[in-house]
Amino acid sequence: MSQFFSVLTPVQGLERAAAQAWAAGPYAEHQWLWRLFPAPPGTPRDFLYRRRDVDGLPRFYLLSQRPPQGRHESWHIATSAYDPDVREGDRFRFELRANPTITHKGPRRSLRHDVVMDVKRRLLAERGLQRWADWRDDPAKPSMHTLVQEHCTAWLRQRQEANGFKLEDGTLSVETYEQHEHKNGALRFTSVDFSGELAVTDAAAFGAVLRRGLGHAKAFGCGLLLVRRIAGND
Repeated sequence: MSQFFSVLTPVQGLERAAAQAWAAGPYAEHQWLWRLFPAPPGTPRDFLYRRRDVDGLPRFYLLSQRPPQGRHESWHIATSAYDPDVREGDRFRFELRANPTITHKGPRRSLRHDVVMDVKRRLLAERGLQRWADWRDDPAKPSMHTLVQEHCTAWLRQRQEANGFKLEDGTLSVETYEQHEHKNGALRFTSVDFSGELAVTDAAAFGAVLRRGLGHAKAFGCGLLLVRRIAGND
């Protein structure tokens, strides 16, 4: 199936107007970008996106089943066909904004939980505590930074084999753990930014994850794996 990769950047001199074209927050971003793909009501979302601020200005990367159709005079949209050629042994630098979760089976249905919050709840339960702030004066209490680094790293490593890649030792960076909530409380999820280097171990599986994304919250800017081939890897 054909796919398209688009980069949206503010038109020079119209940055203020570009900023006014969308409201801050992943829900508003999703709604704004959805207008680029007019379709009958009920049509499933068929794109992934990633917002990445460059020099203080927003830039959007879009991977879609259809080329974007809508236009806005203050935004430049560059679109090209997307058909990545990957082979076993290829090495890439990558960036990924993901929603690291763990699934627990409940009595009626399975529920997804943020991996960091899940660990915090478990640690508190082991000590009979209700709140993180109640755990005081204990050198064994891990910092939030430590929890994010350890458990988000583990989340990504657990997905290497099934998705056809292996993280290169010593290259992984885990940053910008952020909790998102829509003003009406209906949207709640966490995003984490990963970057580093990887090697392809299964070309078919890795090609599939490039096309479909990795993890959940894909409608809200998570899951799109951005890669750049490492020089000398032809």
